[in-house]
Amino acid sequence: MIELLQTSLSLWIGVAAIVGLLVGSFLNVVVHRLPRMLQQTWRQECRTLLELPESAPEPPRESLIHPGSRCPSCHASIHWYDNIPVVSFLFLRGRCRYCKAGISGRYPLVELLTAVASGVVAWQLGFNPYGIAAIGLTWALIALSAIDFDHQLLPDNITLPALWAGLLLSVAGGPVPPADAIIGAAAGYLSLWLVFHGFRLVTGKEGMGYGDFKLLAVFGAWLGWSALPLTILLSSVVGALVGGTLIATGLLRRDQPMPFGPYIAAAGWVAMLWGDELVHGYLQFAGL
Repeated sequence: MIELLQTSLSLWIGVAAIVGLLVGSFLNVVVHRLPRMLQQTWRQECRTLLELPESAPEPPRESLIHPGSRCPSCHASIHWYDNIPVVSFLFLRGRCRYCKAGISGRYPLVELLTAVASGVVAWQLGFNPYGIAAIGLTWALIALSAIDFDHQLLPDNITLPALWAGLLLSVAGGPVPPADAIIGAAAGYLSLWLVFHGFRLVTGKEGMGYGDFKLLAVFGAWLGWSALPLTILLSSVVGALVGGTLIATGLLRRDQPMPFGPYIAAAGWVAMLWGDELVHGYLQFAGL
């Protein structure tokens, strides 16, 4: 099978897309449960630290695999045949089999996005250790982006393993030398850290969260320090365009915070796949 994947790019793309579709279903669970799991842990830690009594019984602790999938409206267990990515959503016409409550269209959207993004990475990077690792990073970026949209939170549970994976990949013979990866991780974190504190000194407000620093450090570790300017530029331009559009259409108030993590994630992903081509094209356009 490995030999077939090495010799047939189309087969590798198909396998990556199918696996991505299945992983996308699990990412929906991560996006839904991980923030609640973290909040429950934080509340318990605060009570312990402050020596506060339990004010009310805590709900049963969740994990990413227990309990099984349930309808958020009627809490009926979702059987495996109602949990097939995209297919079950279409078959049930976007409604729970039991209570007929509507199911968010974001579930199949995340599944399809994960499948397509996995296939694109397979197409661009091929079947090799770096390509496989890049697909794993893509899954992490999709989960981080969705969580940041919902909660303005980029959990360390995802960003830190991704950061260490990038550094270890450089040591294991990845395309980025270890020195570039280490400098890139430090530069990625410090660049946004400096912007954050500069903005706070000037305005008295916090313009972004520490999770954004860590996410840019992830791309510094995976792509090296030289990819950071392109990543910052792309994320800033896309973020400004999207934010301006949302404000102009009344969907976002001027004083309402907007998550920046998804734009860093999208920009870094593009830089990972097409960074060299974009830089080369720009230099040609500028006549340099």
